Amino acid sequence: MLNQKLQQKLLQKLSPQQIQLIKLLELPTLQLEQRIKKELEENPLLEDGGESDEQEIAQEQESDDENPSNDDEFSLEDYIEDDEIPNYKLQENNHSKDEKSPEIPFSVAGTFHESLIEQLGLRKLTEKQMMLGKFIIGTLDEDGYLRREIDDIIDDLAFTQNTVASRKELEEVLGIIQDLDPPGIGAKDLQECLLLQLKAADLSNPAVFIAYSILKDYFEEFSKKHYDKILRRLDIDEEELKDAISEIIRLNPKPGGIYADSVARTSMAIIPDFLLEYEDGEFRLNLNQRNVPELRISKAYSSLIQQIAYSKTKTRQDKETIQYVKQKIDSAKWFIDAIQQRHQTLLATMEEIIQFQSEYFTEGDETKLKPMILKDIADKTGLDISTISRVANSKYIQTHFGILPLKFFFSEGMMTDGGEEVSTREIKKILQDCISAEHKRKPLTDDRLAEILNEKGYQIARRTVAKYREQLDIPVARLRKEL
Repeated sequence: MLNQKLQQKLLQKLSPQQIQLIKLLELPTLQLEQRIKKELEENPLLEDGGESDEQEIAQEQESDDENPSNDDEFSLEDYIEDDEIPNYKLQENNHSKDEKSPEIPFSVAGTFHESLIEQLGLRKLTEKQMMLGKFIIGTLDEDGYLRREIDDIIDDLAFTQNTVASRKELEEVLGIIQDLDPPGIGAKDLQECLLLQLKAADLSNPAVFIAYSILKDYFEEFSKKHYDKILRRLDIDEEELKDAISEIIRLNPKPGGIYADSVARTSMAIIPDFLLEYEDGEFRLNLNQRNVPELRISKAYSSLIQQIAYSKTKTRQDKETIQYVKQKIDSAKWFIDAIQQRHQTLLATMEEIIQFQSEYFTEGDETKLKPMILKDIADKTGLDISTISRVANSKYIQTHFGILPLKFFFSEGMMTDGGEEVSTREIKKILQDCISAEHKRKPLTDDRLAEILNEKGYQIARRTVAKYREQLDIPVARLRKEL
């Protein structure tokens, strides 16, 4: 039996302009430059307004010469209102003339996969071994580990390469790969990775030999820092154990990361979205728009439409052309409006953050940071919390004491015994200082850390200490123990 009924729902539907603004708000400076470049390529009605005034005057004169008639029988205004075709420029000359723009270093660095294949080519291998070697190298993850089982690789070769290979053949080629640089490449887990690196070292060195024995036979005890068991079972003294551990901590747990780190350092340099100067007790905030062009509606296309408008005869194609141009003008206008709104929103948000955290921005003293959440800034700007979140995401500000992510300034707060509200960041700083100063033979437990904080006036439970410690990426006391 069908049951029909009317139901009324209140739904909020975003306009295309709102959706465009939301997307632009999320973009950091570098991605914004790329987005504008893409829009310039896709919309012929949008152009970089950086051309000279002389060129503009020449174009206007040429347009006037070609269109002497004042016949307004069919004009652009029939399709577009006057205010829809302005000389619509976006100007962001908001940087000081003496501001320095340091070059961001860039270099082309090969991946470790490419390096390994190149090294493999220097070995005396059969054609099949070379093919198997390239295939194995292709399965290594970014850290340099072989996460797939040999049997799975055999199946992959059969199905994707139509190649039959035995376990022995693959293990032989894997052994060759594990002999390449950097040492540790091609291991199935951390233990094997570290052992491969020690094998490549001088095992005649007593400290290296003991280190190899520890990782080979007592890896679990070592990872849990059960040093007493290792001392007894290997029958060595503390000094010998210290020397062995020194050898182990020199090893690289992510040998493939050597290349990844190099690429990250050269191609992922941070470009600040905001530039903040502090002089004579005053803040001066600018957007970093050095590579963002001035945008405007294309005058060349406006001239084209005028030519069509002044034409005595209008074809169907002429009308289609005007309609096409109108759509592109609307799109360009929306885009320019969205860029302008983005800039205004970013500046309004950052100005309120600076005002809220003025003590910190004056001195750069982290203890001066006040508890601040997204709602605090949303209330001050009159913007939605989700908008503040989008502004803060992936954005950076350059200050006189360094470049910082906007997320750095947001933190929750708590009350001290004296009734003062402090930032959780301040508590984490105290926690970090306590752990840095602890006796490494007897590291502080979470219970003891909670007691210390309570003594300082911060009423924090042990589980909260554990949460903050994990957020700081600090291991538990047992794993911080040293000899």
